[in-house]
Amino acid sequence: MTIDTPKKGLSTFDLKMLGIVLMFIDHIHQMFVPFGAPNWLDWFGRPVATIFFFVSVIGFSHTHNKKKYMSRLYLSMVLMTLFTFALEKLVGYDQVVLMNNIFRDLFIGTLMMFAIDLFVEGKHATNLKKMLGGTVLFILPILLSFLLPLLMESPMIIQNQFVFLTITATLPALLLAENNVMVLLIPLLYLARNNRQIQCLMIVVVATIYFFLGSTQWMMIFAIVPILLYNGQKGKGMKYFFYIFYPAHIAILYLLSAFLYAH
Repeated sequence: MTIDTPKKGLSTFDLKMLGIVLMFIDHIHQMFVPFGAPNWLDWFGRPVATIFFFVSVIGFSHTHNKKKYMSRLYLSMVLMTLFTFALEKLVGYDQVVLMNNIFRDLFIGTLMMFAIDLFVEGKHATNLKKMLGGTVLFILPILLSFLLPLLMESPMIIQNQFVFLTITATLPALLLAENNVMVLLIPLLYLARNNRQIQCLMIVVVATIYFFLGSTQWMMIFAIVPILLYNGQKGKGMKYFFYIFYPAHIAILYLLSAFLYAH
C-alpha cells in the first residue's frame, strides 16, 4: 500500500474543513439575524459554495463508483428537505426560514458531470443513444425549473402539503437549488478539471458578473486562493462527516436561535 507523502499546500480534506468553518460562520449570521447579527458575517460564506463545487469536481473525478456517489447525494438532498421542513413545523420559528440544502446543488452538479461523461463516451463510441441520454440528463435540471412554476400554479399541489413536499424534495430542479444558476459552475469546472488556471478564470468571470449585479456573492472570488493552493492530495478521510455535520449544525443553530428568541 502506497502512502502519499505530504506536499505543501492544501489537501482535499483541508479544503473541506475550510469550507465547513466559513459555512458555520455564515449560518451563524443566518440564524441570528433576528438578534441583529452583523451583515459582515455573511461575507465569510460567499466563497463556500465555490470551494465545495471545486471539491465535488475532485470527488466525482476520483470516485470508483459514480452512480453510488450520485445516489448518496440524491438521498441526502431528499432527507435534508424533509428534515428542514419537519424542523420548521415542530419549532414554529417564523423569524428564520430554512432554505439550506447544499446537497441539492451538489447532486445537480454531479448529475451534469455524469451527463458530460455519458455524452463524451457516446461520442467516442459513435453511440447516439448515449449522446442523447447525456444531453437529456444535462438539461433536465433546467427543464424542471421551467416546469416547476407551472406545477406550483395547480391548486391541487398548492393545497396538498404532501404533494408539494414530495415535489420540492425529489426534483433536482435548478430553480430549487440553494445557489440557483451558480450551480452551472460545477459542470464548467469539470470540463476544465485538468487546467486549474482556466477553472480560476471561470470563477473570476462569475464573481465579476455578481459584482456588477450588486451582489455580495462577488466575494466568491476569494475561493481561488485555496483552490490555487490545492496540492492534489486527498489528505485525511472524512467520507461521511459532512453528511452528518451539515444538518446537525443547522439544527443546533436554528434551535438555539429559536430558544433564545422565545426567552
